Amino acid sequence: MTANSNGQPQPLENDRLLKALARQPVDRTPVWMMRQAGRYLPEYREVRAQAGSFMDLCRNAELACEVTLQPLERYPLDAAILFSDILTIPDAMGLGLYFETGEGPKFRKPLRTAADVASVSAPDAERDLDYVMNAVRTIRRELNGRVPLIGFSGSPWTLATYMVEGGSSKDFRHIKSMLYGEPQALHTLLGVLATAVTDYLNAQIRAGAQVVQIFDTWGGALSTPAYRDFSLAYMQRIVGGLIREHEGRRVPVILFTKNGGQWLESIAESGCDAVGLDWSTELHEARRRVGHQVALQGNLDPNVLFAPPAQIRAEVERLLKSFGVGEGHVFNLGHGISQFTDPDHVTAFLDALHELSPAYHQ
Repeated sequence: MTANSNGQPQPLENDRLLKALARQPVDRTPVWMMRQAGRYLPEYREVRAQAGSFMDLCRNAELACEVTLQPLERYPLDAAILFSDILTIPDAMGLGLYFETGEGPKFRKPLRTAADVASVSAPDAERDLDYVMNAVRTIRRELNGRVPLIGFSGSPWTLATYMVEGGSSKDFRHIKSMLYGEPQALHTLLGVLATAVTDYLNAQIRAGAQVVQIFDTWGGALSTPAYRDFSLAYMQRIVGGLIREHEGRRVPVILFTKNGGQWLESIAESGCDAVGLDWSTELHEARRRVGHQVALQGNLDPNVLFAPPAQIRAEVERLLKSFGVGEGHVFNLGHGISQFTDPDHVTAFLDALHELSPAYHQ
């Protein structure tokens, strides 16, 4: 499935992403979009309705493959990203994941005490999350070397916020109460999650993921000391435990902490290959600070895609100029694409990037 008849790694028709993550020369800046398979596409909504529920869609390998490939049929993207959810791990831990219309994910059994934390253990990724691995294998087969496949997980801190809060939160009241009041209980939970995420990402890599990204969506809600001790330390542990070469190729790791620009140097020293940036950090400043160590990914504000095409083009050009000439830039949004985005505006974004970016790779 992932090798040719001679047992050699499946050749990639488009390896711009892998080259850029290794800071090697490319002919233009590679691009993919966080949440590129999703609700902004009418064809996604059709498949989602067919599946019955969001998690039913995640658990159906053929349908998950179909929606993973949908944006590649529309747009000249340089990677596919596995269609799944960051909460698959806590779901497999038996916390009772469900989705409330208009309110996002919730858990029936949040972890609020040290005793609650002691009651959970890391799932077996190959057994308890086999539907994810089935999706990865199916997608790799159908991609047939077209572009690389990105696997992903939430970070331990981000997963813990949902598990302790019981869902999304604006003030992180429960988990920060645990962080400051029962820090050992939180460290215990984060340790379990670091083990779970490491196993989960390694299982994705063995199934065929060629790049992995860790989404630390809520790391930016922490103070600097708390970020270092309760988020970055566990992501660093995961990076150290990942399979870094598979199918004869390096498997790059991208770390993305939303609102984490103030910690770029520390993130770059984690052992990752690339640091994802949101729109609050300027590319030229990030490149000055850490560009000699890692590749940089980002960082178009997703809301720019609500602007007219001329303004979208201007912002793409501004970001290319901000990074400047040279290698090690993966163009992306600073967070996930909005479900309300006009698909034609994505076309305008990608057309501008493909036209303008070759000049930065002379």
